[in-house]
Amino acid sequence: MKEFSSLKGFKDLLPGESERWEWVESIARTTFRAFGFSLIRTPILERTALFTRSIGETSDIVEKEMYTFKDWNGGNITLRPEGTASVVRAYLEKTSHTPILPAKFYYSGPMFRHERPQAGRLRQFHQLGAEIIGEIDPRQDVELLSLLHTFFKRLGVEGLTLELNSLGCPVCRPAYRTSLKTYLEEHLPTLCEDCQRRFMANPLRILDCKKKECRVITKKAPPPLDYLCQECSDHFKSVQKGLRKLNISFVIRPHLVRGLDYYTKTAFEITTTALGAQNAVAAGGRYDGLVAALGGPATPAIGFAIGMERLMQLVPPSPFQNLPLHLFLIPLGKMAGEYLFPVLYALRRKELRCEMGKENASLKSQMKRADRLGARFVLIVGEDEIDRGTTVLRDMATKEQINIEFTELTETILSNVGLRD
Repeated sequence: MKEFSSLKGFKDLLPGESERWEWVESIARTTFRAFGFSLIRTPILERTALFTRSIGETSDIVEKEMYTFKDWNGGNITLRPEGTASVVRAYLEKTSHTPILPAKFYYSGPMFRHERPQAGRLRQFHQLGAEIIGEIDPRQDVELLSLLHTFFKRLGVEGLTLELNSLGCPVCRPAYRTSLKTYLEEHLPTLCEDCQRRFMANPLRILDCKKKECRVITKKAPPPLDYLCQECSDHFKSVQKGLRKLNISFVIRPHLVRGLDYYTKTAFEITTTALGAQNAVAAGGRYDGLVAALGGPATPAIGFAIGMERLMQLVPPSPFQNLPLHLFLIPLGKMAGEYLFPVLYALRRKELRCEMGKENASLKSQMKRADRLGARFVLIVGEDEIDRGTTVLRDMATKEQINIEFTELTETILSNVGLRD
């Protein structure tokens, strides 16, 4: 069977675990919709140029991690490594004509990166994200962060920290970049090989390096906050003021940067101490230049993504127990099976979770199966019950029994079983 085992870094989501995901996704749907976000579904495959232009040709994702291959027509296509670029592409291609701004989208689905698999990080991983396109007001930054705060609260996830920074804009970032390069140049021989390469292409990425020797150096690097222009400084102060008004706590992390080229101004991460080195559960920021970079008009935007695999390690176990089976129908003989099968269909149409045993199996074996399935009620029907026109509905928890006339079978089951879910 090893020949057909799953690929490294790709994981099956089996019953038992899948119900946990369904529960989290249902909380996401109700929360995101309450904040005015609409669901968007984008293709898993995109033209490679979409990601090289948006993420940055020198980024680790583009250089090392993307699953890219030739299409039948010879063009390069890529399994999406993140969600924002696809959402912006869809916005520009299909929805940018709408006069209603800001446009607010949320998405959920698999992403793909060829990374070293580890706890909470797979090569096929899943993200839940949200984007606000078309609004520069810092209140939109606060709205997005309050959405995250509300979502985690509803999930019962505790011990999270919101970390904030501002990365500046094209007006003030060049001066910061020059200052950062001047500082890093003195320590260039000590930096790791990847950071030495980043030094010329994008020195801000060095601040995001997780290697110990680089972190020692970047800890004393000049922070972007010291170089913000007046507009960026005012924007960042307004974000902080808005969060305080909503009683959402945060910390300023002066060297926080994002690993993608398109971020400007507000950058943030939601971190935890419960996951070891991989401590970010959600991250995002403002990307006011991305829409224009992909061929659209200058349009401000902000978004975030949540790593579902990491989130699932934090969600408390109680809310998503497997849904119990309402009813198990036990047919004793072929005649009983023929009678109960349409009853099973009628009950399922009423959204009652029920199963039926095998008509040639013994009563004892079927009762055992009902117990293993966690059925709350059982209904036993054999030839004697059919002759009498009555049967018994048994509560497996209390052992109480209810006599039921066949003429009122479905209605009685629904009124007794459905109300005790």
